[in-house]
Amino acid sequence: MPIFILIPIVVLGAILVLFGLLVFLGRFRKGRYLRPLITTLMKVPLLKRWFQKASTAALERQNPELASAMRKLQRLGPSLDPQKAQAALSQLSANERRAYMEAVEEQGGIPEASNRQMRRMQQRMQGGGGGAGGSRPGGSTARKRKKR
Repeated sequence: MPIFILIPIVVLGAILVLFGLLVFLGRFRKGRYLRPLITTLMKVPLLKRWFQKASTAALERQNPELASAMRKLQRLGPSLDPQKAQAALSQLSANERRAYMEAVEEQGGIPEASNRQMRRMQQRMQGGGGGAGGSRPGGSTARKRKKR
């Protein structure tokens, strides 16, 4: 049997073994050992594009509001300034904002606000209220006077 016939069979066999290994690593311990491999492979530009497309497609199937929010925020780029980040979040719809905030809470990435204004803005974004009308039952935001 000529050797040139065996070459495609060996190549296909190697591809099947690699694919099987990727599937196994993805299933074993929830992909714990696959993540470092994927991050290494993402250094190759073509593979990075493929992984991003696959990730976006999975996110759109799983949570379309979050996918839409992520697309809008990616267009605006990373912003380290809290006011720019707040402006970017204000461009999202209510459902997109809710989905984004849930995802950020799940990741544990909500930083503590540095001042009162930022804390109130965070509360409003999370739907905690505390905005118009104040949080007092009487509707007044003025301080209580001491009784003498």
